[in-house]
Amino acid sequence: MPFVSLRYRFRQPFRVPATLAYEWCTDFGAADGPLFAQRTERTVRWLTPDALVMRDTTYPGGHRRRIRRLVRLNPREMAWTNTHVDGPFRHSQFWYRVVADGLRRSHLEFEGLAVVPTPRALSPAEQRRRAEQLRRNDSVEWRTHLAPALEAEVGSRPGKGRRRSR
Repeated sequence: MPFVSLRYRFRQPFRVPATLAYEWCTDFGAADGPLFAQRTERTVRWLTPDALVMRDTTYPGGHRRRIRRLVRLNPREMAWTNTHVDGPFRHSQFWYRVVADGLRRSHLEFEGLAVVPTPRALSPAEQRRRAEQLRRNDSVEWRTHLAPALEAEVGSRPGKGRRRSR
């Protein structure tokens, strides 16, 4: 079966400082599941201080699906990558970077390079349509679930400097 690369990007604003947003976004753990719209169970295995393997189990349409990802952190740039090593987006890679917008605001810059199987060659218009659908799905997840959780949790912390324990 042939594959197609679908590239897309979006920005997500945060009403929290960049360093705290980055800290929250990269504090991966087993308790992350409730943050997502779809039922998700997560295990995390840290390989080094800047590399980890996440395994998410989701249940789309009532069927269990396991996805392993290699995540690499780049704290100096407040960035990280997420490379799917199996699952429906195997070989796909996603880049994230938190950027300061002053002292109290920041935003996420996201770029996805999804490698997806397709039963036939896709026209450029069909590739754009599919990339737009992926962009919409990912940006909605950030806008409606992850960003509000980040802002609520970080904004409610006394001292706003401690890492979350989830």
